[in-house]
Amino acid sequence: MKTNLLYGKDELLLDLPDDVFLVEPNNLLGIGEEKEAVTHALRNPIGARSLKETVKATDTVAIVISDITRPTPNHKLVPWLIEELCHVPLENFVIINGTGTHRDQTREEFISMLGEWVVDNIRIINNNCHDKETLVNLGMSKFGCDVYLNKEYVEADFRIVTGFIEPHFFAGFSGGPKGIMPGIAGIETIMTFHNARMIGDPLATWGNMKNNPVQDMTREINQMCKPDFMLNVTLNRDKEITAVFAGELYEAHDKGCSFVKEHAMIRCEERFDVVITSNSGYPLDQNLYQAVKGMSAAHKIVKKRGAIIIVSECSDGLPSHGNYSKIFDMAKSPQELLNLINSPDFKMFDQWQVQKQAVIQVWADVYVYSKLTDEQVKGAMLKSTQNIEQTLEELKQMYGDDMSIAVLPLGPLTIPYVEE
Repeated sequence: MKTNLLYGKDELLLDLPDDVFLVEPNNLLGIGEEKEAVTHALRNPIGARSLKETVKATDTVAIVISDITRPTPNHKLVPWLIEELCHVPLENFVIINGTGTHRDQTREEFISMLGEWVVDNIRIINNNCHDKETLVNLGMSKFGCDVYLNKEYVEADFRIVTGFIEPHFFAGFSGGPKGIMPGIAGIETIMTFHNARMIGDPLATWGNMKNNPVQDMTREINQMCKPDFMLNVTLNRDKEITAVFAGELYEAHDKGCSFVKEHAMIRCEERFDVVITSNSGYPLDQNLYQAVKGMSAAHKIVKKRGAIIIVSECSDGLPSHGNYSKIFDMAKSPQELLNLINSPDFKMFDQWQVQKQAVIQVWADVYVYSKLTDEQVKGAMLKSTQNIEQTLEELKQMYGDDMSIAVLPLGPLTIPYVEE
């Protein structure tokens, strides 16, 4: 059976046994007239008045976007938002790039994300989670930390958050309040949001919004300085818009999450010896840090001591910024990493991604097909594969001729599960 997995900006064709189990969400068609659908949603929002009649011409307007690691089509959404608010002077707008702990974007990257007209005409800033001069302390979270959010967002007269709703490996679903927290938060707040206890909670997992501490914290902090309007979309494998959710933050996001859950959850009868997964292609598979999401999706249905093969281009490396790659040098095995991260005195940003990866590696072997060097993959305690079909033949020596295989062509856009 020939199967295409999303890989970078292209696809990777695999020739696999005919009895593999294909795990992918229902193939939803794009909505066609995207601008008309978004405009209709802005004028007929969920739980709110229409955007245009809510924003005054004298208002300063902050639009929060997701950074370059997300496929949110902000090159469409942001110009349509500004067009809908044509009564507001362009100098009253500021676009805040929700980088969280990720790196800043360059002008060229902003052009690819937003289009040249927006970059030339609207002021754009990268959130800096480490610079308290650009942040505001809003008080104390019930989760035990000071709450810092971007100052320009807090001080704006009207606040809009954009985003893309997909299954998320510890927040349940992305989009909605996650655009604000951790998107434009300060490092102290982000560290608590991603600490070992929060990430290790069994309810902090794919598709779960009930009693999920990560989702609870992002919603609590949003309530302290709530966006006045949300514009989120869902996408198919071709990155076409399949639905639009706009309006009051929590009500609109809940409807979007229910929509995604209905179409993305795939029940499997049993676990598999081998699970092959993508990381949904570019921009989600830019680096190994992000590829942990695809590994986590596969982890849901792979057998104990099974094998995961992650297909992720990693055009941006591990990446070179942040602490992700550095933390691997602090231990000799995934279990040692977990012991280190779970110790009360250990705090280092990016530890959450290593923690999730280590949990997966304690359960199963992980092979990486990418543009990374063998040394880079080995440094992250993972195994390289240059030929997936050949690796499957080698794994058959371990699991036998009746080795069971599942494939997730869209990776973390799917929520596979086994009822156990």
